[in-house]
Amino acid sequence: MTKTMQNSQITGAVRKTQRVGARDLALVAVFAALIAVLTLIPAVPVGALGVPITLQTLGVALTALILGSARGGSAALLYVVVGLAGVPIFAKFSGGLGSLAAPSAGYLLSFPIAALVTGALATLVLRKVTKHRLVWLWLAAMGGSILVVHPMGILGMSLNAGIPLEKAFILDMAYWPGDLVKNFIAASIAVSVFKAFPHMARRNFGA
Repeated sequence: MTKTMQNSQITGAVRKTQRVGARDLALVAVFAALIAVLTLIPAVPVGALGVPITLQTLGVALTALILGSARGGSAALLYVVVGLAGVPIFAKFSGGLGSLAAPSAGYLLSFPIAALVTGALATLVLRKVTKHRLVWLWLAAMGGSILVVHPMGILGMSLNAGIPLEKAFILDMAYWPGDLVKNFIAASIAVSVFKAFPHMARRNFGA
Protein backbone atom coordinates (compact mmCIF):
# COMPACT_ATOMS: atom_id res chain seq x y z
CA MET A 1 0.00 0.00 0.00
CA THR A 2 1.42 3.35 -1.01
CA LYS A 3 1.83 6.27 1.35
CA THR A 4 -0.73 8.25 -0.65
CA MET A 5 -3.34 5.50 -0.21
CA GLN A 6 -2.64 5.28 3.51
CA ASN A 7 -3.04 9.04 3.92
CA SER A 8 -6.29 8.93 1.95
CA GLN A 9 -7.69 6.18 4.19
CA ILE A 10 -6.67 8.03 7.34
CA THR A 11 -8.27 11.23 6.08
CA GLY A 12 -11.47 9.39 5.19
CA ALA A 13 -11.61 7.76 8.62
CA VAL A 14 -11.16 11.11 10.35
CA ARG A 15 -13.93 12.70 8.28
CA LYS A 16 -16.28 9.81 8.99
CA THR A 17 -15.57 10.09 12.72
CA GLN A 18 -16.27 13.82 12.60
CA ARG A 19 -19.56 13.24 10.75
CA VAL A 20 -20.67 10.57 13.20
CA GLY A 21 -19.66 12.73 16.15
CA ALA A 22 -21.65 15.67 14.83
CA ARG A 23 -24.63 13.40 14.14
CA ASP A 24 -24.47 12.00 17.67
CA LEU A 25 -24.43 15.50 19.15
CA ALA A 26 -27.38 16.48 16.99
CA LEU A 27 -29.39 13.42 18.09
CA VAL A 28 -28.61 14.07 21.74
CA ALA A 29 -29.69 17.72 21.41
CA VAL A 30 -32.87 16.89 19.49
CA PHE A 31 -34.02 14.24 21.95
CA ALA A 32 -33.16 16.43 24.94
CA ALA A 33 -35.42 19.04 23.36
CA LEU A 34 -38.10 16.38 22.85
CA ILE A 35 -38.08 15.56 26.57
CA ALA A 36 -38.38 19.27 27.33
CA VAL A 37 -41.33 19.72 24.96
CA LEU A 38 -43.17 16.73 26.42
CA THR A 39 -42.52 18.02 29.92
CA LEU A 40 -44.11 21.38 29.15
CA ILE A 41 -47.44 19.73 28.40
CA PRO A 42 -49.56 20.64 31.47
CA ALA A 43 -48.82 18.38 34.43
CA VAL A 44 -51.38 16.79 36.75
CA PRO A 45 -50.53 17.14 40.48
CA VAL A 46 -51.07 13.92 42.41
CA GLY A 47 -51.09 13.07 46.10
CA ALA A 48 -50.52 15.10 49.23
CA LEU A 49 -47.11 16.31 48.06
CA GLY A 50 -48.36 17.44 44.65
CA VAL A 51 -45.65 15.61 42.71
CA PRO A 52 -47.10 15.89 39.19
CA ILE A 53 -47.75 13.30 36.54
CA THR A 54 -45.95 14.53 33.42
CA LEU A 55 -44.80 13.17 30.08
CA GLN A 56 -41.15 13.44 31.16
CA THR A 57 -40.85 9.71 31.66
CA LEU A 58 -42.42 9.07 28.25
CA GLY A 59 -39.75 11.27 26.69
CA VAL A 60 -36.94 9.63 28.63
CA ALA A 61 -38.12 6.12 27.77
CA LEU A 62 -38.60 6.96 24.09
CA THR A 63 -35.17 8.60 23.94
CA ALA A 64 -33.47 5.60 25.52
CA LEU A 65 -35.29 3.04 23.36
CA ILE A 66 -34.40 4.81 20.13
CA LEU A 67 -30.91 6.12 20.89
CA GLY A 68 -29.61 3.41 23.17
CA SER A 69 -27.72 3.68 26.43
CA ALA A 70 -24.92 6.20 25.82
CA ARG A 71 -26.78 8.61 23.54
CA GLY A 72 -30.04 8.27 25.43
CA GLY A 73 -28.35 8.82 28.77
CA SER A 74 -26.52 11.83 27.37
CA ALA A 75 -29.77 13.35 26.06
CA ALA A 76 -31.50 12.88 29.43
CA LEU A 77 -28.46 14.29 31.24
CA LEU A 78 -28.41 17.32 28.94
CA TYR A 79 -32.08 17.95 29.67
CA VAL A 80 -31.50 17.80 33.43
CA VAL A 81 -28.38 19.98 33.33
CA VAL A 82 -30.05 22.66 31.21
CA GLY A 83 -33.03 22.71 33.56
CA LEU A 84 -30.86 22.94 36.66
CA ALA A 85 -28.98 25.79 35.00
CA GLY A 86 -32.17 27.80 35.20
CA VAL A 87 -34.03 27.20 31.94
CA PRO A 88 -37.70 26.53 32.89
CA ILE A 89 -38.08 23.15 31.20
CA PHE A 90 -39.08 21.09 34.21
CA ALA A 91 -42.66 20.35 35.27
CA LYS A 92 -44.84 23.41 35.87
CA PHE A 93 -42.38 25.54 33.86
CA SER A 94 -39.82 25.37 36.65
CA GLY A 95 -36.04 25.21 36.59
CA GLY A 96 -32.93 26.06 38.59
CA LEU A 97 -31.13 24.43 41.50
CA GLY A 98 -34.19 24.97 43.68
CA SER A 99 -35.72 21.98 41.88
CA LEU A 100 -33.36 19.77 43.87
CA ALA A 101 -35.26 20.68 47.04
CA ALA A 102 -38.65 19.68 45.63
CA PRO A 103 -40.29 16.34 46.48
CA SER A 104 -39.94 15.36 42.81
CA ALA A 105 -36.13 15.81 42.79
CA GLY A 106 -35.46 12.08 42.99
CA TYR A 107 -37.49 11.41 39.87
CA LEU A 108 -35.72 14.21 38.04
CA LEU A 109 -32.23 13.00 38.95
CA SER A 110 -33.16 9.45 37.98
CA PHE A 111 -33.71 10.28 34.32
CA PRO A 112 -30.12 9.98 33.00
CA ILE A 113 -29.56 6.72 34.91
CA ALA A 114 -32.92 5.34 33.83
CA ALA A 115 -32.06 6.16 30.22
CA LEU A 116 -28.76 4.30 30.55
CA VAL A 117 -30.53 1.22 31.91
CA THR A 118 -33.45 1.31 29.48
CA GLY A 119 -31.13 1.93 26.53
CA ALA A 120 -28.91 -0.99 27.48
CA LEU A 121 -31.90 -3.31 27.86
CA ALA A 122 -33.39 -2.10 24.57
CA THR A 123 -30.12 -2.72 22.72
CA LEU A 124 -30.02 -6.24 24.16
CA VAL A 125 -33.59 -6.81 22.97
CA LEU A 126 -32.83 -5.50 19.48
CA ARG A 127 -29.80 -7.78 19.17
CA LYS A 128 -31.39 -10.93 20.54
CA VAL A 129 -35.12 -10.72 19.73
CA THR A 130 -36.83 -10.68 16.35
CA LYS A 131 -40.43 -11.43 17.39
CA HIS A 132 -42.76 -9.55 19.71
CA ARG A 133 -40.34 -6.64 19.95
CA LEU A 134 -43.10 -4.33 21.13
CA VAL A 135 -43.58 -6.36 24.29
CA TRP A 136 -39.86 -6.71 24.95
CA LEU A 137 -39.15 -3.03 24.37
CA TRP A 138 -42.01 -2.19 26.71
CA LEU A 139 -40.41 -4.44 29.32
CA ALA A 140 -37.07 -2.71 28.72
CA ALA A 141 -38.70 0.65 29.40
CA MET A 142 -40.41 -0.75 32.49
CA GLY A 143 -37.02 -2.01 33.62
CA GLY A 144 -35.74 1.55 33.75
CA SER A 145 -38.82 2.61 35.69
CA ILE A 146 -38.74 -0.23 38.19
CA LEU A 147 -34.99 -0.31 38.78
CA VAL A 148 -34.24 3.41 38.76
CA VAL A 149 -37.07 5.95 38.44
CA HIS A 150 -39.36 4.73 41.21
CA PRO A 151 -36.67 3.85 43.79
CA MET A 152 -34.97 7.24 43.34
CA GLY A 153 -38.33 8.99 43.32
CA ILE A 154 -39.34 7.34 46.58
CA LEU A 155 -36.01 8.25 48.17
CA GLY A 156 -36.31 11.85 46.97
CA MET A 157 -39.82 12.23 48.38
CA SER A 158 -38.72 10.78 51.69
CA LEU A 159 -35.69 13.05 52.03
CA ASN A 160 -37.14 16.31 50.72
CA ALA A 161 -40.59 16.00 52.23
CA GLY A 162 -39.38 14.51 55.50
CA ILE A 163 -41.68 11.50 55.37
CA PRO A 164 -40.97 7.82 56.05
CA LEU A 165 -39.94 5.63 53.14
CA GLU A 166 -43.07 3.54 53.65
CA LYS A 167 -45.33 6.56 53.10
CA ALA A 168 -43.25 7.66 50.10
CA PHE A 169 -43.63 4.16 48.64
CA ILE A 170 -47.42 4.37 49.00
CA LEU A 171 -47.49 7.83 47.38
CA ASP A 172 -45.34 6.55 44.52
CA MET A 173 -47.87 3.83 43.67
CA ALA A 174 -50.12 6.50 42.14
CA TYR A 175 -47.63 6.87 39.27
CA TRP A 176 -47.45 3.22 38.27
CA PRO A 177 -50.57 3.05 36.05
CA GLY A 178 -49.39 6.06 34.08
CA ASP A 179 -45.93 4.58 33.65
CA LEU A 180 -47.36 1.34 32.32
CA VAL A 181 -49.22 3.29 29.65
CA LYS A 182 -46.46 5.79 28.85
CA ASN A 183 -43.83 3.08 28.49
CA PHE A 184 -46.12 1.14 26.17
CA ILE A 185 -46.61 4.26 24.03
CA ALA A 186 -42.84 4.81 23.96
CA ALA A 187 -42.26 1.21 22.89
CA SER A 188 -44.93 1.48 20.18
CA ILE A 189 -43.34 4.62 18.76
CA ALA A 190 -39.89 3.04 18.91
CA VAL A 191 -41.07 -0.03 16.97
CA SER A 192 -42.50 2.25 14.28
CA VAL A 193 -39.24 4.21 14.10
CA PHE A 194 -37.21 1.01 13.76
CA LYS A 195 -39.45 -0.21 10.97
CA ALA A 196 -39.00 3.06 9.10
CA PHE A 197 -35.27 3.31 9.86
CA PRO A 198 -33.90 -0.23 10.34
CA HIS A 199 -30.33 1.05 10.75
CA MET A 200 -31.38 2.72 14.01
CA ALA A 201 -32.40 -0.65 15.40
CA ARG A 202 -28.84 -1.79 14.66
CA ARG A 203 -27.61 1.30 16.56
CA ASN A 204 -26.02 2.43 13.29
CA PHE A 205 -26.64 6.17 13.47
CA GLY A 206 -24.05 6.92 10.85
CA ALA A 207 -26.09 5.38 8.02
